[in-house]
Amino acid sequence: MPRLSRLAHGLTGSEILKIGAEVRAMRAAGTEICNLTVGDFDPAEFRIPRYLEDRIEEALRRGETNYPPSDGTLPLRQAVLAFYERWLGLRFPLDSVLVTSGSRPGIYATFLTLVEPGDLVAYCVPSWNNNHYCYLTGAVDVPVVCGNDTAFLPTREILEKKVRGARLLVLNSPSNPTGTAFNAETLGAICDLVLEENARRGAHERPLYVLYDHVYWMLTFGDTAHVDPVSLRPEMTDYTVFVDGISKAFAATGVRVGWVVGPPDVIRPMSSLIGHIGAWAPRAEQSATAQLLCATEEVSAYRDELRRGLRQRLDSLHDGLHEFRRAGLPVDSFSPMGAIYLSARFALNGMRTRDGVVLRTNEDIRRYLLQAAGLAVVPFQAFGALDENGWFRLSVGAVSLAEINKVLPRVRAAVECMTRAD
Repeated sequence: MPRLSRLAHGLTGSEILKIGAEVRAMRAAGTEICNLTVGDFDPAEFRIPRYLEDRIEEALRRGETNYPPSDGTLPLRQAVLAFYERWLGLRFPLDSVLVTSGSRPGIYATFLTLVEPGDLVAYCVPSWNNNHYCYLTGAVDVPVVCGNDTAFLPTREILEKKVRGARLLVLNSPSNPTGTAFNAETLGAICDLVLEENARRGAHERPLYVLYDHVYWMLTFGDTAHVDPVSLRPEMTDYTVFVDGISKAFAATGVRVGWVVGPPDVIRPMSSLIGHIGAWAPRAEQSATAQLLCATEEVSAYRDELRRGLRQRLDSLHDGLHEFRRAGLPVDSFSPMGAIYLSARFALNGMRTRDGVVLRTNEDIRRYLLQAAGLAVVPFQAFGALDENGWFRLSVGAVSLAEINKVLPRVRAAVECMTRAD
């Protein structure tokens, strides 16, 4: 008999973590690597707000080290509501808010609360971890393949047949891994589709919900404006579950404060789930976050500084790759729209290296760029994509601008020396 449960036996690990282990080993051996794999922040580059740091220390000194309420402390839940009203124009009752230990438990808890084994869950490909959450809950995956023609985001036309009979539609904007974002027209049309689907269903059928992961919503660039289902279509209030937190907007991935905002009849049982799992945020960090969210001037100043630093890095990569493209090299990228990611294409499939090796797959390209140029990136296959077309995620939260500027000439040299295999 197997020693593990069927669930544990069939679960696969993160491809990103595997790549990260390879990068660490090369660095330990002395190889210079520009590591654009991790969806995190290096505190040497982007530190959490000093305001937050000081108030965590103060809360610890006050002795705020015991269990918090399973749904979150009252000051933080109130602060989240005030934060959403001030910055997004969204108004919710208090029992619509649940505090979690980062955003990830909020996503998993939404699946567990809404999805039965065998239910259909539709999600965009590429996207982060939805296939794993479907596996953990016994849901039936309905991957919606989105290409660069739609900025790797779904449209109403793409989703028309995919949401029929589905229980959950997972949307993410700005997107991990692509760094692209919905506009009001596209998201509004998707909301209309969801409302029409729910109006079509009979009284005996359960509704279609939208899980709207917008943990990167404060990190948008240029003319990109963040949009959400409820602001565009107030009728979506009954069918939308927001997942959010401070991890990305405040470079605070290790502080572990997130939240879920949604219909109270969904949030109440979700709170019980979080309580049984113990996935609540630490009390001291909750106390500090409540104060931060109410400190509008500090939030604005930090947001401006963080976006400026991220935009410099993303633009440097984007501009460098487009300079290569203008020189006739098979590379491309999307103009940065949001988050900490750049979608970049190294169309080297079918190309031959100087050593005579033909690159067939995205994994071949990834390894070549790592070995030949010291550039560490993540192929879209790690996010559910199947096509071997050279698209990768480049993450800039843990690198300096100097590292990016230093690696670009190495990348150009590695690509220039390649020839067509045919």
